Amino acid sequence: MDLLFDPAAWASLITLTALEVVLGVDNIVVLSILTHALPQREAQRARAVGLGLALALRLVLLSAISWITHLTYPVFSAAGQDFSWRDLILIGGGLFLMVKAIQEIHAEIEGTEAPSGAARPKASFGAVISQIAIMDLVFSLDSIITAVGLARHIEVMVAAICISIGIMYVAAGPVGAFIKRHPTTKMLGLCFLILIGVALVADGFHFDIPRGYIYFAMAFAGLVEAFNVRAKGASRRRSRKK
Repeated sequence: MDLLFDPAAWASLITLTALEVVLGVDNIVVLSILTHALPQREAQRARAVGLGLALALRLVLLSAISWITHLTYPVFSAAGQDFSWRDLILIGGGLFLMVKAIQEIHAEIEGTEAPSGAARPKASFGAVISQIAIMDLVFSLDSIITAVGLARHIEVMVAAICISIGIMYVAAGPVGAFIKRHPTTKMLGLCFLILIGVALVADGFHFDIPRGYIYFAMAFAGLVEAFNVRAKGASRRRSRKK
């Protein structure tokens, strides 16, 4: 109860929630791309399951803070560089994202149709959930380490994580629907995945790429794509009037 009347706890909650939401942008983009190939109902269910897994995993990791802190300790050295379990998870997750994005880009460009002219087969629900679970592990680990560094009270961390997951759940649906309505944005999202993957691998090798640069690049590219979508819509409306 004392935390309810502690200004420092409220400031910590607001700061941590805002940071978790910003970090969650990566999670939303990945979730929208991975569920894009599913039918609408299954995609909605997959997003709910994926974010539920993310919340559960974050809370489990939060309950094992002492174990989490040990993940940042070096486990071996190579080429004069120390690597911890966190580094290895980030590198593995980043490589997975890049490979997944490149495969999807190749399928979009070279293999969108089967030889018979049939539509590209839908992804299986189980496969999508498995991929979401892998990425949840990567993003949850980074999220919890950030939370531990910013807040001192478990209650504040839990509240910030629950609020941020709720915001991500609300945002994931519209983002996924927008990608379905405007297929060109999927290619942009896949390029974002490669960018996020590169950033994760760089973090794993202790090469810091300021996230502000990455989010600015994503926002700028998204703004350009928004102008393109509006221009195409205006062109279609003019064509219908003629």
